[in-house]
Amino acid sequence: QVQLVESGGGLVQAGGSLRLSCAASGRTFSRYAMGWFRQAPGKEREFVASMSSRGSTNYADSVKGRFTISRDNAKNTVYLQMNSLKPEDTAVYYCATAPTWPFRVSSADYWGQGTQVTVSS
Repeated sequence: QVQLVESGGGLVQAGGSLRLSCAASGRTFSRYAMGWFRQAPGKEREFVASMSSRGSTNYADSVKGRFTISRDNAKNTVYLQMNSLKPEDTAVYYCATAPTWPFRVSSADYWGQGTQVTVSS
């Protein structure tokens, strides 16, 4: 059974930083693309960042230059380093895994439960 467990969310002031982690189990982690998505109240879930099994990355325009995705295959963990946070980054952040690349919401086959990130102004 595949499980994804996010952690690291919280409350931070604008301009601050957070690092989210997503620990995966139940499959050969290194073979799959990993992605981060977010959903704000009243909005659709949107793509944030993704990394292929070979290390290629994609970012949403809204987070380029501020967020960095990385993965540690030995620890079956993917990270999202978020710097220069803005109030509009407030959302529930989800990690997901997918067997295909590039990574889109529709291609995800497993999701974590989400972690809340709140950025105060």
